[in-house]
Amino acid sequence: MSRFAGRLRTAVLNTRSSSLSSSPPAAAYHTIQAIPRECTGSKVSARDRAQGRVPAVVFAQQLFTGGKIDGRSVSRKRILTTERKQIQAILKSVQPECICSTTFPLQIRAGSGSSVLLESGKVLPLKIHRDPETGKVLNLVFAWADEGSELKVDVPLVFKGEDVCPGIKKGGNLNRIRPSLKFLCPAEHIPSKIEVDVSNLDIGDRILMHEVEVHPSLKLLSRNETMPVCKINAAKFEESGEV
Repeated sequence: MSRFAGRLRTAVLNTRSSSLSSSPPAAAYHTIQAIPRECTGSKVSARDRAQGRVPAVVFAQQLFTGGKIDGRSVSRKRILTTERKQIQAILKSVQPECICSTTFPLQIRAGSGSSVLLESGKVLPLKIHRDPETGKVLNLVFAWADEGSELKVDVPLVFKGEDVCPGIKKGGNLNRIRPSLKFLCPAEHIPSKIEVDVSNLDIGDRILMHEVEVHPSLKLLSRNETMPVCKINAAKFEESGEV
């Protein structure tokens, strides 16, 4: 029996009633609250969803990407459920393109409404599975984002300065070639997005991958860092048959 499972089974059950009436402060609302689940499978997941919960799993990113792992990475795999209402509120508060580049605090408690804290830490969403018809969140995949660790993150690019861009003022248009760039990021320096300033670009100008300004600890994961992320193209005028 793992120590994690042991803590779950020996948790003081009478703490549930004392915490049911108290609600977390607003500042802590986006700390994801989860409880362990000992059983898995489609029927168990369907039952959890019917009860207003979303199945989730959190582990070291290497287990998801196929990278080198150690014993500690395997032992920290957690099978959980989360509250659907809270997950929906969190997803609505973050720009959709930034969800998988934003870290969140996670607290794993002994049971729903329990004050017994089994484990906590920061996590990074890796996958959000949704029902293709309804859009409802079906399950979540997280990676531990421990301080001192490094994670591969697709960080969205946000282009700013279009309103004063000389090339656009001359009739050109901004060609967004890359919507994101992948970096190897220290967990404590994962950017939710990266701003790319195009305010000084003229027609024909471009910004290359290695020219994008980021925190010095981030490592760009690209075989060709001279590829452009954007370019100001000249306007194309269609010829008409009118005289």
